[in-house]
Amino acid sequence: MLDPLTHHTGILAMKSDNQLQLDVIAELSWEPAINSSDIGVEVKDGVVTLTGHVGTYAEKVGAERAAMRVHGVKALAIEINVALVGSNARTDAGIARSAENVLEWTTYLPKDAIRVEVESGWITLSGTVDWEYQRQTAINSVRYLMGVHGVNDQIVISPRLTATVVKADIESALKRRATNESASISVRVDGSDVTLSGNAHSWAERELVRNTAWAAPGVRKVVDNIIIA
Repeated sequence: MLDPLTHHTGILAMKSDNQLQLDVIAELSWEPAINSSDIGVEVKDGVVTLTGHVGTYAEKVGAERAAMRVHGVKALAIEINVALVGSNARTDAGIARSAENVLEWTTYLPKDAIRVEVESGWITLSGTVDWEYQRQTAINSVRYLMGVHGVNDQIVISPRLTATVVKADIESALKRRATNESASISVRVDGSDVTLSGNAHSWAERELVRNTAWAAPGVRKVVDNIIIA
């Protein structure tokens, strides 16, 4: 029989750490791009820690995203090492050339807007763009290249609008996209920095609010103080 409180209010029972661990392991196993046997999962008070070694940075990112999809995850700690072997290993010069070529062919990015540096397999991106989606496009374009250990983001978003306009845009977007969450989310704008606070029901809802804030033109930094309750 359905619990009356859960059935009528939509409130989900809080998962135990053991159940959350099993759910994260199952989600990792379900993701075809991940060798889940190489990844360990630890859970304490709703905080999930992923450990182990993977063969590519793309696999590390995939594990992180898979864990975040699981309901009940309050926070995520990544202690996964990327150990490139065989054909996955490349020189820094080779990685840099590939990254520059990919960015040059990415239509969303202004020509020569992003600079690339590579050291020990880590790509550092720098430069200035107008929108958050352009910054994310640059990062996503290079993070899955063969031989990459990680991406260091130093891209700056140039401010375009006043704080008042940014705040109004974010609050309007929250009402359009997440009606249930918008009432419990507070938005504070200081220059081009946005601080979010309040409560969200899941990691997915929290990400929706974060992405909405980042989508506002002129935003250069989002401070996420939202609590998953």
